[in-house]
Amino acid sequence: MMSDLNDLLDIAKEAALKAGHEIMRVYEEDDFGVEHKNDQSPLTRADKAAHHKIIEFLNETDYPVLSEEGAEVLYTERQSWSRFWMVDPLDGTKEFIKRNGEFTVNIALIDNGIPILGVVFVPVQKKLYYSAKSFGAFLQFNGANESLHLSKKEGLENLRVVASRSHLNDETKNFMQKLHKPLIVSMGSSLKFLCIANGQAEVYPRFAPTMEWDSAAADAICREMGLVVQNVNTSEPLQYNKENLLNPFFIVANPDILELLK
Repeated sequence: MMSDLNDLLDIAKEAALKAGHEIMRVYEEDDFGVEHKNDQSPLTRADKAAHHKIIEFLNETDYPVLSEEGAEVLYTERQSWSRFWMVDPLDGTKEFIKRNGEFTVNIALIDNGIPILGVVFVPVQKKLYYSAKSFGAFLQFNGANESLHLSKKEGLENLRVVASRSHLNDETKNFMQKLHKPLIVSMGSSLKFLCIANGQAEVYPRFAPTMEWDSAAADAICREMGLVVQNVNTSEPLQYNKENLLNPFFIVANPDILELLK
């Protein structure tokens, strides 16, 4: 069984890039083949094509795969998985349909409830973010690999907050009221996490539903950088492979910023 993280990272990166190619093939066509799932969320031919391409690669590793677009796996089966892949083949399907470019491919390796490897590919930007535990976090773009590091921000004034400009719920509004002259950065999909990772914003409060596959890959990247991704109620890191795959509300930020927010 392949267990070396560097080898697994190479496979996940290649899977994400190839899935991105499949997505862009559909993106350039007129008909996305939009359907709706039972929860009324949209599903396109790009979601399906990306899923199948990723599965081709991850099946080489012998670890099971839990994908948003794959068959449902009962908790009675997956609770015995000590290590597995968690995948969102196309995160931001609504953004894809709007053609605003704010969608990603997310692949994470979960080890005993903790994301230890993450790959996020942004097909329109051709940017590949990736990390593995004790390996570092990086951005691959234009043939170069740039190491990702924490960006420093003194004080709470003019904090850039990742949030929706048009749909601020009450919990987010209450959070914003703690800040002095916050600036809103609006973004779709797991790009919200990457706004913190690449220094475009300082804090991402998420007071709305997300699933584990929405956050796992970007969570791995943020954790490897030293960013905090924590449950807002318990201040504990997010846990993965829970019986209910719905995430609790969470916040992503530099630990210094979180200390100031207490």
